[in-house]
Amino acid sequence: MAAPTVETCHVACCANRTPNVVSWSRGGTIAFGTCNSVALYDPKDRRVVAVLNGHTGRVSAVQWVHREDCGRESHLVSGGSDNRLILWEAQNGKFNLSVECKGHTGPICAVDAIYTEDSKILVATSASDSTVRLWLCNPAKEVKCLHTLSFGSGFMMDVSLALLPGSRVPILACGGDDSRVHLYVLSNGQLQKTLSLQGHEDWVRGVEWASTSGELLLASCSQDCLIRVWRLCAKSGTDARTEDDHTIIKMKENVFEVKERDMSSLFALSLETVLAGHENWVYGVHWQPPFYIGGELQQPLKLLSASMDKTMILWAPEEGSGVWVEQVRVGEVGGNTLGFYGCQISPDGSMVVAHAFHGALHLWCKDQDKEGVWRPGVVISGHFNAVQDLSWDPEGEFIISVGSDQTTRLFTPWRKQDTKQATWHEISRPQIHGYDMQCLAMVGRFQFVSGADEKVLRVFQAPRNFVENFANISGTSREKLLTSTDSANLPEGASTPALGLSNKAVFQGEGVPKTSEDEGQFNSLSDQYQESYFHALNLTEPPPEDHLLQNTLWPEVQKLYGHGFEMFCLASDSSGKVVASACKASKAEHAAVLLWSTTTWRQLQALPCHTLTVTQMAFSPNAQLLLAVSRDRTWSLWKRDQPASESPEPQFSLHAYTGKDTAIHSRIIWSCDWSPDSKYFVTSSRDKKVIAWGPCTTGESENLVLQPEIKPCSSILDVGDAATAVAFCPVLCSGNSYLLAVGLECGRILLYRWSPGQEPAGGHDWSSCGETDTSQSHALAVKRLRWRPRAGRAGRDDNKKDGQTDRESVIEEESSWVQLASASADHSVKIFNINKQAL
Repeated sequence: MAAPTVETCHVACCANRTPNVVSWSRGGTIAFGTCNSVALYDPKDRRVVAVLNGHTGRVSAVQWVHREDCGRESHLVSGGSDNRLILWEAQNGKFNLSVECKGHTGPICAVDAIYTEDSKILVATSASDSTVRLWLCNPAKEVKCLHTLSFGSGFMMDVSLALLPGSRVPILACGGDDSRVHLYVLSNGQLQKTLSLQGHEDWVRGVEWASTSGELLLASCSQDCLIRVWRLCAKSGTDARTEDDHTIIKMKENVFEVKERDMSSLFALSLETVLAGHENWVYGVHWQPPFYIGGELQQPLKLLSASMDKTMILWAPEEGSGVWVEQVRVGEVGGNTLGFYGCQISPDGSMVVAHAFHGALHLWCKDQDKEGVWRPGVVISGHFNAVQDLSWDPEGEFIISVGSDQTTRLFTPWRKQDTKQATWHEISRPQIHGYDMQCLAMVGRFQFVSGADEKVLRVFQAPRNFVENFANISGTSREKLLTSTDSANLPEGASTPALGLSNKAVFQGEGVPKTSEDEGQFNSLSDQYQESYFHALNLTEPPPEDHLLQNTLWPEVQKLYGHGFEMFCLASDSSGKVVASACKASKAEHAAVLLWSTTTWRQLQALPCHTLTVTQMAFSPNAQLLLAVSRDRTWSLWKRDQPASESPEPQFSLHAYTGKDTAIHSRIIWSCDWSPDSKYFVTSSRDKKVIAWGPCTTGESENLVLQPEIKPCSSILDVGDAATAVAFCPVLCSGNSYLLAVGLECGRILLYRWSPGQEPAGGHDWSSCGETDTSQSHALAVKRLRWRPRAGRAGRDDNKKDGQTDRESVIEEESSWVQLASASADHSVKIFNINKQAL
């Protein structure tokens, strides 16, 4: 089989903000809902191995269907705010949509599933339409709703299914907003209520069954900060008849009868223990998975709980007394993170994961050498709202992205000593803002400008601590990086003052907290809010979430004022000397593009031309031309004037533009880009058309001549959906054709080769050479596409010294690859490896 044209190198994403959205399989894969998709994440390889696209709304509940032999799962269920339940099935190692269940009239908030006889799957779902539904899916992919429980105006927060001990009768536990746990037994295809367990004093947030030596244990957790464990066992007929012995103090037993075919069995349920240790709502409880030893199924009595108090606790009964106690507590003290929404425990019990309010996964691993010690582990992270823009650094070593989650994030490959393959991770969060981020532009290696839903542009520069940690993690030489920046004056790090939006630089010796003697009395009001939370870290691996939030900020070095409305797009030229910016506009006066000098950060000039918002801008690679495209369906081209002796600052003047009569696009132009030789540019629009224009320059690179007339020089490419992003690959393909990536509103990315020499009339100048498949595509609109500025794959440029021939072959092999980064409204940043030879 030939190598695929497009392979996914990295997916940066995070879990949705709902409690039941993460599930850990016995096979070791963590499944979690991210926007409208389900991501399958391998915590050992530290990468997303697959993305399942099928929901049309946010995924709010995910659950593996565990097998009774504890083997690798072949089914996964997910529920979403599109009111649908989807059952995914593994076929040839890939998960495909097997069956959809429609019936709920509100978003699904919890799912659970078990196998019954004849490998049928029984699924329970709870939704915000105040119902719990029971579904039966058979291997022939037929599904029917067995029963619907209605709770009037109440809601069930969580559901859990199990089989009663000694029988194949399913029992369903539901925890709800009436502070009770309701138990139902499935008999003759109908759910029959058996018990309501009282005791909790607030909403029950989570319930989960565990089967142990002929008995069932049920854990329930609540907003009253408590966890209750209940024990359910079968009673023989004689037990029930013996008179109560009043001398023994026993927990009250609730006895219920279950009729199965002609048989009748008795079961007793009693409260085993109440666990108090959390100081805030407990959102999730989870039993350590069972495993087989010598052919016998063992269920470890270990219970993990996650709470809004930012901690997870592992509970277990003491060996001697059987009293349940707290064994391990992990989490954050202070800091900027919010509490945990749910937790999971790995199949072997050596790792625990929690997901937090902002979607971040927090992973802890058991220390192999020290008993009872758990350490934070490296785990995936990503934006928790739409990603609006991204950019590679000029060397192609890392990516910076901005999103509507008000953060700016920096991703780079982590080269571990003992592994061949580098994995991508977020190693810095330069900006955490109070406004939704919209756009950014790199200015040099470690400096960028960003714009948000505010009128101000902000300029950030990397602190010394980041440069040192970046060198450690990416395997680059620290001396080389520090000489390329003015290291003597670099601050150590940055911190955000309380109630502030600007990151302030922290210099060496400033980040020291006050001693206890100084704390006796407050000298002034501001002393009560300590400024600096920053602590310099010496990182050899990507930092966990709490460090990203406090210790990886970049100091803000400048603010740029001049726009009248919220920022919309930014661009910087290849020399890093000029930055162009544009804001939202409904009138011509606000739609002007502003140019800024990066040496003085003064405004150079305003370029008025458009009448509505400029949606994207791009400088030509030779930095002589600036292209702007707009909501008014036109583009404008500005040329750099010859530098005058009296003013060395660059000035631009209007060179060409499309008017009402010459415009070909009939809808908003979303995106534009330049060919690597600065001869052509391309525009893409909501009208599904992609058009190449030019030639803008003729002649060799030494003496380029500007062409006075610029017109379409390609046939009109119809891509079948609104084209929201477009990008020319900086590396030419064979036969001097250009490689172009087009991102669509539906989330697909298409690859085309364009040969300007071909006759455009017949449309033969465009040839389709690849596209992302369903599992690689985004679930929502592609917001930005950016090619790595040079050939090869980041983190793979092998630095072998000894066998030079090996090195040459590696370099040759690497040069056939190019990398494409994409940002999408589905909260994810993806990086694709594309093999030019296979196109």
